Amino acid sequence: MSSAQALVAVELQCERFAEPLGVEEVRPRLSWRIRGDGRGVRQGAYRVLVASSAEVLAKDTGDLWDSGKVSSDQSLFVRYAGKALASRQRCWWKVALWDAAGKGGAFSTPARWEMGLLNQRDWKGNWIAAGNPIATAFSAGMPAPYFRRVVTLKEKPAAARVYLCGLGYHEFHVNGRKMGDAVLEPAVTRFDSRCLYVVHDVTDNLQAGDNVLGVVLGAGLYDCFTKEVWDFDSAPWRDRPKLIAQVHLEFADGRTEVIVSDTQWKTSSAGPITFNAMRNGEFYDARLERPGWDRPGFDDRAWKTATVVPGAGGALHWQSMPPCRVMATLRPKRLWQPRPGVFVVDMGQAFSGWVRIRPAGPAGTEIRVRYGEHVTEDGDLDQSNLHIFVKSGEFQTDRYTLKGEKGECWEPRFTYHGFQYVEVVGWPGELTLDDIDGRVVHTSFDTVGSFECSNEIINGIQHGAQWSAKCNYHGTPTDCPHREKCGWTGDASISAEQVLLNFDVASSYGKWMDDLRDSQRPSGQIPGIVPSAGWGYNWGSGPAWDSVMSHLPWYVYVYTGDTSLLEKYYDAIVLHQAYLDSMATNNVVTFGLGDWCPPGGDPDGHPCPNAMTSTGYYYANAHILSRAAAVLGKTDDEAKYTEQARQIKQSLLETFFDARAGQSVCRSQTGNAMLLFYGLLEGEQRDTTLAGLLADIYARDLHGFFGILGAKYVLQALTDNGRSDVAWRVASQETFPSWGLWIRQGATTLWEMWEGKTSRIHHMFSDISGWFYKALAGINPDPCQPGFKRALVRPHFATGLDWVRAEHRSGYGTLGVSWKRTAGCGCGCGGVELTLRVPPNTTAELTLPVSDASAVRESGNPLAKSPDIRVASANGATVIEVGSGEYVFTVVKL
Repeated sequence: MSSAQALVAVELQCERFAEPLGVEEVRPRLSWRIRGDGRGVRQGAYRVLVASSAEVLAKDTGDLWDSGKVSSDQSLFVRYAGKALASRQRCWWKVALWDAAGKGGAFSTPARWEMGLLNQRDWKGNWIAAGNPIATAFSAGMPAPYFRRVVTLKEKPAAARVYLCGLGYHEFHVNGRKMGDAVLEPAVTRFDSRCLYVVHDVTDNLQAGDNVLGVVLGAGLYDCFTKEVWDFDSAPWRDRPKLIAQVHLEFADGRTEVIVSDTQWKTSSAGPITFNAMRNGEFYDARLERPGWDRPGFDDRAWKTATVVPGAGGALHWQSMPPCRVMATLRPKRLWQPRPGVFVVDMGQAFSGWVRIRPAGPAGTEIRVRYGEHVTEDGDLDQSNLHIFVKSGEFQTDRYTLKGEKGECWEPRFTYHGFQYVEVVGWPGELTLDDIDGRVVHTSFDTVGSFECSNEIINGIQHGAQWSAKCNYHGTPTDCPHREKCGWTGDASISAEQVLLNFDVASSYGKWMDDLRDSQRPSGQIPGIVPSAGWGYNWGSGPAWDSVMSHLPWYVYVYTGDTSLLEKYYDAIVLHQAYLDSMATNNVVTFGLGDWCPPGGDPDGHPCPNAMTSTGYYYANAHILSRAAAVLGKTDDEAKYTEQARQIKQSLLETFFDARAGQSVCRSQTGNAMLLFYGLLEGEQRDTTLAGLLADIYARDLHGFFGILGAKYVLQALTDNGRSDVAWRVASQETFPSWGLWIRQGATTLWEMWEGKTSRIHHMFSDISGWFYKALAGINPDPCQPGFKRALVRPHFATGLDWVRAEHRSGYGTLGVSWKRTAGCGCGCGGVELTLRVPPNTTAELTLPVSDASAVRESGNPLAKSPDIRVASANGATVIEVGSGEYVFTVVKL
């Protein structure tokens, strides 16, 4: 390593968060990135100190844990191995690093974390609600209840934490201020198994004297009273909104005090949120506002005593994922009046969230806001493609009643919508673009990937894939943010690789894996939507959907290096595989959904039978289990599932491979690509199957013909088998059926069907974004050194592309690949300049499609003269091994 400075640990994280409050893992995992100059930067050793106070840590000692100097390059997910940690314990920590030559030893800037309530018995509060405690029924669409508790303190506390779970959604206030910027909190779960709490540091918000804690509750999925096809209105957990809270106070003299939710809290349902439902909308009457309700001095004599009620049934756990937030504010692009009194606003981008309005008019004026993806030829809002599954109430509709004061501004709190167009009725006067804006709302995970190229249609597909994915995450990965808002397992599984390349979503996936396990029956069976109130176990499921149970932890491992999901859910994966065993006949599984939404929209008419794709996933699960068992050191299981995968493969080929024709029995793109995608064929069989796949693609004028499973298989199978040129032609088509046609038609997100008849904010066809990274830019993780500890960079210089730029920020730092053509006509005959940036503490293997290494230069020098790289040849390509740093490779001629 040539370095101008010693290694420094930066961006310290505990359980994937910077300074989290509420950590439940008793042996938390600690991670850091490395800052260091030059090439070949590698950590040779680390030392972690964890202390009970900042003062102890400042002395370079760790009274909770001193790892000592550990000779290791591990910088991600280092397990705490010190003294046992207690509930609410605060931990300060820092790390020192040494490079491979033994230089260094300087400590990082300190960081901290706090433990949560580790045992259910740590909860001293009561669940409380508004209303009659002996009532056996409650009305649908009740006004949102408000709660307040006056806390009188003799002095300002030195530290104060609030632990709170409010179902379905809650908003928390202290002394007139909303705490935090989260919305739609907490994340939805199967509430009779698990309820999530959040932690607030309110030290700076409390004062000597009177203080007021305030909570507003929304219905959410917990009290989902809307009649719809998924039966959430009859969920076993369903009840009126309720909360549990606990406030821990510490004073300078060492005294402590605990305030809990109980009958000292007061409540009122006479507030301005007169109606709220997750799929219907929110109604707000500003005339009913109670100014100061969350402040000291408010007259609450008319408020009722809160009622102690049974809990939701689920254990309380820390919400170990980022919350939903307002992530952007969009200015509308245009508006028009299709008829008098009706305005339609085009936001210019399909997204999830709501609008914020700024009306001015007489008190009592009601404004109706409806949301949708379509407009008719006459310019009216058209919801006909969306509300088919919702059977009661208005759909995606908010209402606001003015109080008649200057400066009114409103946006909903306890609902969200999926839309591009907004219809506004009842606006006092003339609506202008300055009166309304869009509020983009989704789970607030960071964006860690970017891809762009010289083809604007491809850029449009990438844009749509990113927006479709992030706008379908509101505590769980959903299929669409309007019509269903359901956590369809197949959608999440198929899109997971591109989501992991684009977003820091691993902690969110970890939370959803809890939901999956909570929804798993003792037999191992999993429903098609998670969470589920009971719907979807016997339809809407099947191996291609249920296999998210194995695929999601495996993808998280490969793309982030985190083994914790494999460890935590291994038994659940095994149980699910046992369920498939019970459903298999001669290793063939025939039930379940197949290649959903092919051209024409009818999966039953698809040429690839469901039994083939279901059995393919049965094989894939066995293969993942064998690899997971190897990672976890389960030698017997590794052998067991390796053998099972071999047997399933044999049965699959006997049943679905036509040896005489040399391809799948169904002759479909999906069927042939599936055999290639899973690597089930070798030699001549592989070649003839590839030829069959190519023949069908050429017969369709270089178009794909597949649903969501084939959309994942075909591009990758072609690329893996040396025909990335054809994969590119399929991916870049602009006529039906193609992703490009969607963009040509104005799509800003991806659609559910090739025809575009139904939902237009779906991510189930979004794996193509992952293909952009993996094939066009060449960014691939090495499963043998996961989490991009070693990157496999295999770019494909597609004909017609002039340049590509892509980045992925892994736990180690940013891996960047960019290339541009340097000569020629763009047909592949010219040269290429490729810039590769490899983050510290990692390596990369770059494969260039050049048989003669002498045709390649690095920073202008022959490869043989560069001391920082190793060069080899394989299969007619030049393979270059590099350490961290930036490299500029030029290829004279491809």
